[in-house]
Amino acid sequence: MHRTNLGDFELTVLSDGTYYLDGGAFFGVVPKLMWEKKVKADEKNRVHAGLNSLFVRTGKHNVLIETGIGNKLSEKMAKIYGQPAKLLENLKAAGIAPQDIDVVINTHLHFDHCGWNTIRNGERVVATFPKAKYYVQEGEWQHGRRQLERDRISYISDNYDPLIENGQMHLLHGDQEILPGIYLKIFSGHTADMQAVILKSGGRTACYISDLIPTRGHIDLTWGMAFDLFPLQTIESKKQYYAQAIPEKWLTVFTHDPHMPWAYVERNPEGKLVAQPMIA
Repeated sequence: MHRTNLGDFELTVLSDGTYYLDGGAFFGVVPKLMWEKKVKADEKNRVHAGLNSLFVRTGKHNVLIETGIGNKLSEKMAKIYGQPAKLLENLKAAGIAPQDIDVVINTHLHFDHCGWNTIRNGERVVATFPKAKYYVQEGEWQHGRRQLERDRISYISDNYDPLIENGQMHLLHGDQEILPGIYLKIFSGHTADMQAVILKSGGRTACYISDLIPTRGHIDLTWGMAFDLFPLQTIESKKQYYAQAIPEKWLTVFTHDPHMPWAYVERNPEGKLVAQPMIA
C-alpha cells in the first residue's frame, strides 16, 4: 500500500492485483529487444501489469479512481488475463468500506478499469459502492455501446449500464471540475474520450494519467500500446501533458505499473524523459 499527502488531500494507491498482458500488445511497435530491457516476459510472451486504483480523502469526500478488473470476467477471459479480484480486500485492509465511497471516477470503460463498479447479487448486477456517484465521459460510453470489431472485447456492459439505468453513473461532456480540486480532463489517444484525473491541493498537483502513460516504461513519447486506437494522438497528448506536468512537478500516477505506482516525470541532463521515484 502506497500513501502520501497532497496538500489537504490524502492519496492511497490500492491494487486489484496483477494480470497478464501480451508483451507485444503492451508495447505496440516497440521491438521486444528494447522493451524487454525494462520488463521480462514469460514463456508465453506475457508480462505482469498492475491494476492500480487511487483512493483520495479530500476531508469532505472519499473518491475512488478506477476499480480494476473486478470479479465478473467470463471463464475464457479469466484464463487469458487472470482475475485477481483484490481491490475490495485491499480497501477493507485500509479501513474503507464500499458504503464509504462518495465518488467513483472511471477514466474510460475498458474492463480492466471499471470491473468493480458493479457486483453480481444473484441474477442482478448492482453497484459495488451503493452511495457513490460514478463519472465517465459520455463519448466513451457511446463508443463502448457500438461494440466495434476492433475493441469490443474491452467493453463489458455489466460494468456500467446498470449504473446508468439506476442513475448513479453521470455522463460528462468534456473537461470538468467535479469537486473542489478534482478536475477531469480528456487526453485522447488510447480512446477518443479517455479522461485523466488531476488533483490540486496546497499548491501541489497529482495526476492519474491512466492509459496515456500506463507504466514508467511508457513515458517516452513514442512508447505506446497496441491497444491505443489513435497512436498519433497519444503522442500529441503526451506532449500536452508533459508541457505542464514537468515544469510544475506533478506527481504522475501509473495505472498499470506493478512496482512503481507513481513518480515525477523529469528530463535528465541529456534531455531524456525519466521517472524519478517519490521519496517517502
